[in-house]
Amino acid sequence: MMMSFFDQFKTPIFLGVPLIALSLTLPWLLFLKPTSRWITNRLLTLQSWFINRFTQQLFLPINVGGHKWALLLTSLMLFLVVLNMLGLLPYTFTPTTQLSLNMAFATPLWLATVIVGMRNQPTQALGHLLPEGTPIILIPVLIVIETISLFIRPLALAVRLTANLTAGHLLIQLIATAAFVLLPLMPAVAILTSGLLFMLTLLEVAVAMIQAYVFVLLLSLYLQENV
Repeated sequence: MMMSFFDQFKTPIFLGVPLIALSLTLPWLLFLKPTSRWITNRLLTLQSWFINRFTQQLFLPINVGGHKWALLLTSLMLFLVVLNMLGLLPYTFTPTTQLSLNMAFATPLWLATVIVGMRNQPTQALGHLLPEGTPIILIPVLIVIETISLFIRPLALAVRLTANLTAGHLLIQLIATAAFVLLPLMPAVAILTSGLLFMLTLLEVAVAMIQAYVFVLLLSLYLQENV
């Protein structure tokens, strides 16, 4: 029995072994792999079209030097989408509700974009810390503010993904509990609450996909500043 609404966000453990590694491995098993036997498969064609369109739109404003990141960011987008969607199924666990995991995704990729910028174009990379035309008296303050803003980016990425998924899951749990409690007392209200729960579930599906896209989109914007 669930003792707290927040128990759903605890990492499941079986025989003393955390199952988060299994949760992270499962999405990759769901992707279709191209073979000569499936060359005319409609589902595979739709998957390829979606990946191509997403990659094209994501890297349209990025210089050619940053296109080598296409495979990495597209794979991350697909991984996060499936991971978030699987977390909406009953008796499942959403690893992306863990801030530590999201930080593990955001920090290395953000740091890689910074390193690429400092290596390839250090002048322009450092130029982002001080906007052009800044009054001399404000230069030290703005440099400090922009530096803090730069280093807080991975935390903002991780917190955004964690907070949106956690809030949606928690709201679904609250409404589902309310519908279950109201069913023997006020069936009509319980049915209306169940309808609201269904609409909220559809909204959470959209949020799961949008938040994965926003996560990768912001990483691509950081990359655009440094290539």
